Amino acid sequence: MPTPRRSTQWVIAAALGAITVAGFAPFYLFPLPLLTFAALFLLWQRAATGRDAALLGFAFGLGWFGAGVSWVYISLSTFGAMPAPLAAAVTLLFCAYLALHPAFIGWLSKRFALSPALNWIVFVPAAFTLIEWVREWLFTGFPWLNPGYSQAPVSPLAGYAAVFGLHGITLLLFATAGALCWAWITKPWAQLRSLWPWPAALIIIWIAGAGLKNVAWTEATGTHVSVSLLQGNIDQDQKWREDQLRATLDTYLDMVRGSDARLIILPETALPLFLRDVPENYLDALAEHAKRNNGDVLIGVPERLPNGNYYNSVISVGSAARQTYRKSHLVPFGEFIPLRPILGEVVSRLAIPLQDFSRGTPEQQPLAVAGEQVAINICYEDVFGDEIIRQLPQATLLVNVSNVAWFGRSIAPQQHLQIAQMRALETGRYMLRATNTGMTAVVSPQGVVEAVAPEFQSAVLTRTVAGMRGATPFVRWGNTAALLLCVIGIAVAFFTLRRARK
Repeated sequence: MPTPRRSTQWVIAAALGAITVAGFAPFYLFPLPLLTFAALFLLWQRAATGRDAALLGFAFGLGWFGAGVSWVYISLSTFGAMPAPLAAAVTLLFCAYLALHPAFIGWLSKRFALSPALNWIVFVPAAFTLIEWVREWLFTGFPWLNPGYSQAPVSPLAGYAAVFGLHGITLLLFATAGALCWAWITKPWAQLRSLWPWPAALIIIWIAGAGLKNVAWTEATGTHVSVSLLQGNIDQDQKWREDQLRATLDTYLDMVRGSDARLIILPETALPLFLRDVPENYLDALAEHAKRNNGDVLIGVPERLPNGNYYNSVISVGSAARQTYRKSHLVPFGEFIPLRPILGEVVSRLAIPLQDFSRGTPEQQPLAVAGEQVAINICYEDVFGDEIIRQLPQATLLVNVSNVAWFGRSIAPQQHLQIAQMRALETGRYMLRATNTGMTAVVSPQGVVEAVAPEFQSAVLTRTVAGMRGATPFVRWGNTAALLLCVIGIAVAFFTLRRARK
């Protein structure tokens, strides 16, 4: 088969990247990333040089992230008041930065003279998984659209979530894609007697994954709690207006009073003013209603302390003593300004309130409310699985509060819900999500969305859920096991290469 011209290959790579997004929510076509990454690996295999492979990886990344996280433009332009051309340029630069990661792996795939099987089934998957892990923490991290998320919750590979976590699934996805690429290159069916171990191993891995989905790593505590998740549907451009404050407070008070659930959860910054400025009789009214239900209300509200620091917080009121969770993993440019001496003047012109949040301590404990131990995470904190498990195994429930109104009518809220499904799978616990405008949902320990509120409607989602106890292997090991597999894979590849050279 003739090799297409470079420009044509770049277009093909970008198209493959864009198509990959359909493998994630809201489409959930989980086999698709296996095929698109296999095709990318095949393009890398045919590239003449490492530079050519890097450019192909960059083109793939631009398509992948350009189609998958272009909603950043909405946050900057529609709600951040950034001029449209500048917002478009910033979004493009952001996607280009993310595209550097697959570009680096493209270059790396041509760097060493490994056999096709070792290169595509072992080395490249291990290196690619490691670079996805780096993307999770570099510059505070942005692991959105990590390929492993596409496998939650239906794919057999989702069975590995409780064992190896997101990155373990990513490694197995890449290895499968690499096997498809290798099969196309080597035509193993013509040499089945000598090459059968590779496809056999991957088939066993997929069958084992399906079996692991039936393993109960955690168990119910025996307690059940009724939960109401409130979705106020407050428009982002109205949320922080002073003349709308009373209406917002009344909306949530009425919603709370309309619920008889033992645990009532409001979204992130549901009350758009500092806690110290919230009328005391308002909090008393919420607390009194919670006490009548023998429960508690969790409220998203910013705090400002006497020392001048302010936090993105969740507080509890009701039967239990008042408790607080303060967000520790902040959003750059949205909640704090990196490189303030250089970028502060530019970013300060955006219409983004509260750009200087302080970080809560990472070692916070679950809140003891409504008879449960509740691990709180705020907004995109639930993207970081190794941070969620800090409150486990003590926590019996996971709760995420978010304000996804920043992303308008994009696919971002659905993508965020799939991320929550992965966290439920990893920890073996219910994940309860209360959002301002959409994807308010109850996610089971099996990663299944049991109930979800309609987007852009005011809604109260009420369900009864079970508290869970126990620790999955991922809760015990975190990312260590998956990263160790990657290191072992790379070490095996280099050891084999060294032996071949000798």
